[in-house]
Amino acid sequence: MDIVIKLSQFLLSLSLLIILHELGHFIPAKLFKTRVEKFYLFFDVKYSLLKKKIGETEYGIGWLPLGGYVKISGMIDESMDKEQMALPPQPWEFRSKPAWQRLIIMLGGVTVNFILAFIIYIGMAFAYGDTYIANSDLKDGVAIDNPAMLKAGFKTGDKIMSIDGKKVENFDSDMNMNIIMAKQVLIERNGEQQTIKMPTDFVDQLSKHEKGLLVGIRMPFVVGKLSEESENTALKPKDLIVSLNGQKIKYFDEAKVILESNKGKSIPAVVLRDLKETPITLKVSNAGKLGVGVGALGMDSLEKLGYYKVSTKEYGFFESIPVGLEKGKDQLVGYGKQLKMIFNPETKAYKQVGGFAAIYNIFPSSWSWEVFWSITALLSIMLGVMNLLPIPALDGGHVMFLLYEIISGKKPSDKFLENAQMVGFVLLISLLLFANGNDIYKAIVGK
Repeated sequence: MDIVIKLSQFLLSLSLLIILHELGHFIPAKLFKTRVEKFYLFFDVKYSLLKKKIGETEYGIGWLPLGGYVKISGMIDESMDKEQMALPPQPWEFRSKPAWQRLIIMLGGVTVNFILAFIIYIGMAFAYGDTYIANSDLKDGVAIDNPAMLKAGFKTGDKIMSIDGKKVENFDSDMNMNIIMAKQVLIERNGEQQTIKMPTDFVDQLSKHEKGLLVGIRMPFVVGKLSEESENTALKPKDLIVSLNGQKIKYFDEAKVILESNKGKSIPAVVLRDLKETPITLKVSNAGKLGVGVGALGMDSLEKLGYYKVSTKEYGFFESIPVGLEKGKDQLVGYGKQLKMIFNPETKAYKQVGGFAAIYNIFPSSWSWEVFWSITALLSIMLGVMNLLPIPALDGGHVMFLLYEIISGKKPSDKFLENAQMVGFVLLISLLLFANGNDIYKAIVGK
């Protein structure tokens, strides 16, 4: 069932993005009276799953879910239709239109991608608002378990003060990504501030360990399920351990230290059960364990127990517009930084480039419209930016040649554009093989 839910979200998001991107080319093409021969979701190599011709355009669904396309008459594209290009230009063809009209047609897809992302962020601000914990409320700092973070110099209890000089106001879902992109992080430890310079190859270091949060909130020790071998039958699921061996504990990381120093011993403990403190005796194994799983508390429960104050800021329709635009801008800038890291060999971030499997794995195994729209907005930005890269066969390649034509007044020859298209196609196939090869490698080695 988990696979069905993930796959449904993946295909729905991908289909939505492809259709709207291609619609961005289709609409200006029709406005400028340019003939569109095909409009396809997915590629129809040899045959299509579904097709219907309406007017001069064939609409259909292909069987290969690697993208989609619109075939515009008189345009040198991935179809490489040399026979059509060998005929005299017709007034309804792409090549017969003024350069500025061709430029608008080629920019239409990425324009829709960016507009869609900003609309989604505005809608999410209006529908869900912002949920966060004020950074000032993290009195005892944050939890750091990630080996790459520990190696970089972070410790549990650190307070994250600023990232690349920008003050951290709230602990929210963006903090982890901001740290990945950061060059330096200012922390406060034991009342003193210090700057941690992030390793150049930090992204590569992260890939060598199990995936998880870089920075989390410190959580209490809540008893989950007891193992069959556990001797601590006095414990019950949902017990909150508040004292071990006479020492008060607030967080799970504090309990780990005490248990480690009392291996093989029986120690007194106090648990909070039904909001009442109950004294019990616990047996610590030789491995420093209690034989229980660690449970979790929702943010509402944590707030009731006085751990954190969770804030939710709601926005009216007009208030949500600048909030959504700011969110979209931050994601766009952040993705630009990611690309810069990927193209910098020193970061080794290129090893983490993923293909369709990586995108599929972004989606959760349980359905959440909030998460779905958040991922779709990010993918829309990614699709827009990637298509703007000046690589022949991508929209950015066509835009590059059109700008040259507009500035110089000289149109590149059809033969040159055909050769450039072929080179770009080879580059794209190579990138596709590399990205999906990374997915296969990670699946084999388990990272």
